[in-house]
Amino acid sequence: MSSFDPTNVNLNTASEEDVLCYLAISGNDYNGHLGARISSIFVILFVSSAFTVFPVVSKRMPGWKIPFSVYIFARYFGTGVIVATAFIHLLDPAYKRIGPKTCVGQSGYWAEYSWCAAIVLVSVVIIFLMDLAAEVYVEHKYGVHKDEDATEAFVQHEHHLDVQPAPDTEKEVVNPTSTEKRVNTWGSEGDSTTAEKSFRQQISAFLLLEFGIIFHSVIIGLNLGVTGSEFSTLYPVLVFHQSFEGLGIGARMSAIPFGKHTWLPWILCAAYGLTTPISIAIGLGVRTTYNPDSKVSLIIQGVLNAVSAGILIYTGLVELLARDFLFDPCRTKRRSRLLFMVGCTLLGAGIMALIGKWA
Repeated sequence: MSSFDPTNVNLNTASEEDVLCYLAISGNDYNGHLGARISSIFVILFVSSAFTVFPVVSKRMPGWKIPFSVYIFARYFGTGVIVATAFIHLLDPAYKRIGPKTCVGQSGYWAEYSWCAAIVLVSVVIIFLMDLAAEVYVEHKYGVHKDEDATEAFVQHEHHLDVQPAPDTEKEVVNPTSTEKRVNTWGSEGDSTTAEKSFRQQISAFLLLEFGIIFHSVIIGLNLGVTGSEFSTLYPVLVFHQSFEGLGIGARMSAIPFGKHTWLPWILCAAYGLTTPISIAIGLGVRTTYNPDSKVSLIIQGVLNAVSAGILIYTGLVELLARDFLFDPCRTKRRSRLLFMVGCTLLGAGIMALIGKWA
């Protein structure tokens, strides 16, 4: 690299690594706008926290009378957001930083193997083994299979929805008052043993989900603090980005019966809400020295993105899509509701994929 002269390129002697590294690696692009960057800390803190906390609070506030359809929208819209995040916002950036046609991917040991794909694969396998271990642990400790409790909990929830056949028709009639009541009893904890059992079944998968998203939030926060001319576009896009991800996390969290662990959802909400603002603040602190396009930074970002992609690919496809739509024995039989659930998922994935054009 030191002998490479970009103003006088000899195609016979210049290596592909020289050219790619010259195009990829640049200096610090920070260009001011400190006031706007500082405001992004508080704006993103507010929107990410608010959208994450809203589903959790609404479940605990019967007086709000949130319609069940709103809860369904938030939950499955969030599913689509998470799946799109895995592929568009994590897997693609990982390949752009350490993939085979990048500066990193053309140099040293990185050029000898498809490490980006390998990191994603290792992440998927590790998450699978952890998920399997948690499943076996629950079966061993409580002597039942996870799906049996899931079925029991779902049946209990369905009793809160007043669905009665009309005298002269086979169609279901939903009582709107009971629908409002159901969203507040969704995830009813029952007795302490059942609540603790259900909590342990669901919390491990959720923690992996949030862990993968937090990795991603650290990277985008640092980049927002030091980015150059892209800041004016990246700022508003990340506001929507963090809002949608927060909504997905909050909706999933609201379905977990925390039981006696009443403090945990607030800690999880705070962890997501604070991660990006803190990362932006750190980025501002090193705004004149940190270079997100240096070779070391590209490697760190690529590895973290690949790890997060593996976590969210497994969680999104297995824990969210497959478990909710394909393998849930108590999945709704009402085609209109199923269509609404699928539509919300596709909408979330589509909007988050579109946002990937800018961030």
